[in-house]
Amino acid sequence: MNAAPRFFCADAARLRGDSLAGTAPYGSTWILIEYRGGWPADGFDGLPLEPVTKGLVYAAAAAIRARMLLVRRHGRRSRQGPPRWAVLRHGADGDYRQTWGEWSRDEDLAGIVGALGSPGEAGRPPVVLVCAHGLHDACCAVRGRPVGRALSERWPDLVWECTHVGGDRFAANVVIAPDGVYYGNLDAASAVSVVEEHLADRVHADHLRGYTDLFPPQQAAVAAALARFGPAGRRHYAVEETLRLDDRWRVRLTGRGVPSPVHEIEVRSHRAPPHQLTCKGRSVSSSVVYEVLSVSTG
Repeated sequence: MNAAPRFFCADAARLRGDSLAGTAPYGSTWILIEYRGGWPADGFDGLPLEPVTKGLVYAAAAAIRARMLLVRRHGRRSRQGPPRWAVLRHGADGDYRQTWGEWSRDEDLAGIVGALGSPGEAGRPPVVLVCAHGLHDACCAVRGRPVGRALSERWPDLVWECTHVGGDRFAANVVIAPDGVYYGNLDAASAVSVVEEHLADRVHADHLRGYTDLFPPQQAAVAAALARFGPAGRRHYAVEETLRLDDRWRVRLTGRGVPSPVHEIEVRSHRAPPHQLTCKGRSVSSSVVYEVLSVSTG
């Protein structure tokens, strides 16, 4: 008797046509810890670190809902010197800030706590994170590692592979931080094109999951504007107003320019039929889909 074919959540999501827009997790701060050994399935939580230091870092991150990611260079290649850590922040004023450090002993990671309370340095190039966390989800490895290889060959100083970023079924996932932009459904060729455009401050609707400083219906509205009016800079659109009525939102966007156009975008949310959404998860669950009903310009 033939065994059933192996289930891959990203393959299933593509066959269903799962929508990307509005699926970026909310957040403005990322903590990166370079870890050159094997990554536990639960990432930072599973690291065998000195307990007091680990507790301090975890509590400080949890207090501001920072996302903690283990990172490494593609192929686990390491540079000379100790591994690094970083705090990346997308400020409320729109500034992108970074603080970097090194750690030789577990106790050195306590520097992250102080960095979370400091403004950080502006003007540094963004970090390109590729989810390649195979122990968490098979698709992250199968689809993420070829993307990590292609991007690392092009931008070796900017690109890191990382642990789980959310949305396994959209692998390969790429996060640009501290810009706070999620891209999904990438392969090696499309990833190079997407990142190249992003670094030139041109965000396209294709492959865009959303901006992490916006809530899902707002993310879907921005993606709709980009799809309708063409690529634009990361800060081109500002959300001026969001009104909700039951399962619908009316999102008002303004764009930079003289005169500044105003776009009214209507978004409706609904539950998709239950499906297995991860490679490992045996149970089914229903995701929320954000459907754009109309786009008008005043």
